[in-house]
Amino acid sequence: MVSIIVAVAQNGIIGDKNALLWHISEDMRFFKRTTSGHPVIMGRKTYDSLGRPLPNRTNVVISRTANHIEGCTIARSLEEAVAMFPAEEEIFIIGGAQIYALALDIADRIYITRVEHDYEGDTSFPRWDESKWELKQREAFPCGEKYPYPFAFECYDRK
Repeated sequence: MVSIIVAVAQNGIIGDKNALLWHISEDMRFFKRTTSGHPVIMGRKTYDSLGRPLPNRTNVVISRTANHIEGCTIARSLEEAVAMFPAEEEIFIIGGAQIYALALDIADRIYITRVEHDYEGDTSFPRWDESKWELKQREAFPCGEKYPYPFAFECYDRK
């Protein structure tokens, strides 16, 4: 099963200059809890922004040029990366925008943290047709422990 996991500002922004624009402790914990023990697939720029493989996960980096990244498996395409795992295993697409755009056609589930605030940035989550997806779960928060704006965790399954 292919799942996308992403945090998106209300204006669609997901990052700027290869970095996150907000720090929501609850979202970081949600990401870790949800993806831990599962494969994560990312583009090279997303890997560069992390700076290391994520622990307790098989890390697959999609790159046309890299031949070796310590602690990661390299794939040349999203299709190649997905094919590395059995269909019944939940694998997570964790970014960036180009990889998300490709994954929207094959994803079975989307975990989206809706950040209820606008941010300036150079990277957006691709437009997706929400009518093709069913909201299965939503948990909303008026603010975080250290984050002043509302946010919500949502989970969608493809109809």
